[in-house]
Amino acid sequence: MNAALKNLLIERKNIMTDLNALKEQIAKDLLSIKAVFFRPDEPFTWASGIKSPVYCDNRLTLTSPVVRAHVEEGLAELIRSCYPDTEVLMGTSTAGIAHAAITGHILGLPMGYVRSGAKDHGRQNQIEGRLDKGQKVVVVEDLISTGGSVLEVVQVLREAGAQVLGIVSIFTYGMKKGLERLAEADVRNVSLTDFDTIARVAGETGYIKEKDVQRLIKFRNNPSDESWMEETV
Repeated sequence: MNAALKNLLIERKNIMTDLNALKEQIAKDLLSIKAVFFRPDEPFTWASGIKSPVYCDNRLTLTSPVVRAHVEEGLAELIRSCYPDTEVLMGTSTAGIAHAAITGHILGLPMGYVRSGAKDHGRQNQIEGRLDKGQKVVVVEDLISTGGSVLEVVQVLREAGAQVLGIVSIFTYGMKKGLERLAEADVRNVSLTDFDTIARVAGETGYIKEKDVQRLIKFRNNPSDESWMEETV
């Protein structure tokens, strides 16, 4: 193995070690400000009708200066490490806008955002902010579940001629449907933390009961299968 390749492998290993440490730190941060709600015995109902034992409100990160700093510096580090050629950040509307703006400021990059639909007045923009054809874009999202909404943003940007390098997000459920959708669209997502890490940290710190951790993972594996609600042991 030549020296250049050896150094590259060492660098990649160090990056992954740092990202794993970051994943655990952000999980602890979200739990510390109660941005993650666990109710395995009284599940939340999503708009899709799915019963979920977890609800994640990443908007609360904006109201905690310490956690907000960790999140935005973390997103900046993900972009530096995973998408070094980024030229523009585009936030999802509305949850990703603030994070794209702050992270863009840290990195010294321009930012904009993509509306859920074109305006019905003025210039009728759906993409707000300057975006030139061929520019390399990273989409900033707060949460990935089934991936539907963020992939709509990716499609709008691609149709406008952007080269979408991928997505950065604060949290991902890691659901099979979401992973399959991203793969089909040939889009990479890198998250600060994920469902499994938060569930594990919550169990270790007494935030939830250890017996509930496996129930949470079973939900993640197949949200449509409600048998996880029947398991209490």
